[in-house]
Amino acid sequence: MTRNQKISIFITGSLLLSLGACVTQKYERPAELKTEGLYRDANSTDTTSIADLPTSTLFTDPKLQALIKEGIENNLDLKSAIERMKSAEANLRLSKAAFLPSLSADLSAADNKQSRAALNFPPGININTETQLYRAQLSASWEIDVWGKLGSAKRSAVASFLQTDAAKRAVQTQLVSSIANSYYTLLALDLQLKITEQTLESRIKNVDAIKSLKEAGIVTGAAVVQSEANRYAAEVTIPDLKRSIRETENALNVLLGKGPGAVNRGTLEAQQDYKDLKVGIPSLLLKNRPDVEQAEFAFKVAFENTNLAKTYFYPQLTLTANGGISSLTIENLFTNSIFYNFAAGLTQPIFNRGQNKARLTSAKAAQQESFFTFQKTILNAGSEVSNALYAYQAAVEKETSRAKQIASLEKAVDYTKELLKYSSATNYTDVLTSEQSLLAAQLSGVNDRLQKLQSIVNLYRALGGGWKE
Repeated sequence: MTRNQKISIFITGSLLLSLGACVTQKYERPAELKTEGLYRDANSTDTTSIADLPTSTLFTDPKLQALIKEGIENNLDLKSAIERMKSAEANLRLSKAAFLPSLSADLSAADNKQSRAALNFPPGININTETQLYRAQLSASWEIDVWGKLGSAKRSAVASFLQTDAAKRAVQTQLVSSIANSYYTLLALDLQLKITEQTLESRIKNVDAIKSLKEAGIVTGAAVVQSEANRYAAEVTIPDLKRSIRETENALNVLLGKGPGAVNRGTLEAQQDYKDLKVGIPSLLLKNRPDVEQAEFAFKVAFENTNLAKTYFYPQLTLTANGGISSLTIENLFTNSIFYNFAAGLTQPIFNRGQNKARLTSAKAAQQESFFTFQKTILNAGSEVSNALYAYQAAVEKETSRAKQIASLEKAVDYTKELLKYSSATNYTDVLTSEQSLLAAQLSGVNDRLQKLQSIVNLYRALGGGWKE
């Protein structure tokens, strides 16, 4: 190849590369994406969020910390997400390899023999019609990424890999919140069972007390029967509470990647609330919340696929070369038998323009659809943050009122029992009503406490917490 030919190829290649920069576009986050006003009635300008806290800071119960650690190590959904990451990483390596020239080696020996009749030789002439050819060669082919086709494919593969990484972190975030919520549910059920069992013991004693009052002529036999029914009303709820406890334990063990069994746990009374619930600004969801990141990477994949579809309208530049040694005899294979050739070619699509248009139209539609999914994911995230915040505020508001309600009902139970002993101003129905109201309020108080703890967990997950160490 002459010097002028090399200069011409260099100039042509440089011109094509500069034109290629106009074909594909660089990714930028869409300007029309809405990230403001996502948190209802919360206009924070602070960039600090509880999503940045490690789980050990938010959850101070050592037994809960141990369960979360065990779940992260053994949860099967999380392990599956890691395997999907490995598959995407392999695809990424393949996309990077496309930038390198392909290289193949060939070693061959051929024997060729033709008949004398086929060669039309006169009779009597001794001509050797058998030849051998020995060849060893290397062949290379390299597609020059003029229009950004390979670059777009690589960036798409990178985004796909990062999408699986975000999906894995989203699984971990959901796992942490599921373990914490199940743990708190167990503690709440334990406390409700304890309250109900204590109530049952009190009502069993109350039956004996009513029988004594009947013997003293203060109450009638109807009061005795009512007291017994009241005792059984508390007793009948205990099996259901125990069943709920067992089912919650089994469900929690599935999250931990193991079979059914008991769960080592503390008490609801010992739990401490994390009170500094900073939510930060809504745009933090773009980097803290894994499912939002996952949706953006999916949009980026679609964006690069649109870039890729555009490159099919332009010619493909390929450089090929091969060289090696060949000889008619094995003895001379390594002596004066070198050969080589080099070629550059352009392949321009002509008759498949309709296919290229359809490919580009499909890619653009997929890109627009992925943008809508991206925007919807952000809106859902903002809604979940708003709901968790309000659930926490509602639980806090109920705490004070519930405590006053329980205190009043405890006094009502004591007063009605005393009145029943010494006065005819009341009857046993008043005692029953006050006792039943007290038990319902106590169980509701446990639910209020559970709502408060779980709203903190849900807020942590909604902001994207649970995957940072």
